[in-house]
Amino acid sequence: QVQLVESGGGLVQAGGSLRLSCAASGGTFSMYPFSMYAMGWFRQVPGKEREFVAAISWSGGSTNYADSVKGRFTISRDNAKNTMYLQMNSLKPEDTAVYVCAADGPQPAGTYDYWGQGTQVTVSA
Repeated sequence: QVQLVESGGGLVQAGGSLRLSCAASGGTFSMYPFSMYAMGWFRQVPGKEREFVAAISWSGGSTNYADSVKGRFTISRDNAKNTMYLQMNSLKPEDTAVYVCAADGPQPAGTYDYWGQGTQVTVSA
């Protein structure tokens, strides 16, 4: 069974930092190496559409960010640990959301086929 498990969320004051993790296991990740998947972070606020946050290529050599988080968030991955990260600095109240990780692969095609359940991030003013 495919699992993408997020962790690291919590409550933080504005200006603070959090580091999210996304661990991949089971199913397709047991058949193909984690390095065959492009990965991404999205966030969801009740009543709003899911928003793209950041993405990273299979090797980690290419990254992409939403304008709203550029310069504050950093996406990275450790393929040996089947884990992706999102370092979030200078957090703002508008960053409050459920953060969800997703995988595109094996052989990334531009669509995310596997999704986690999410971790709540709450930023207080």
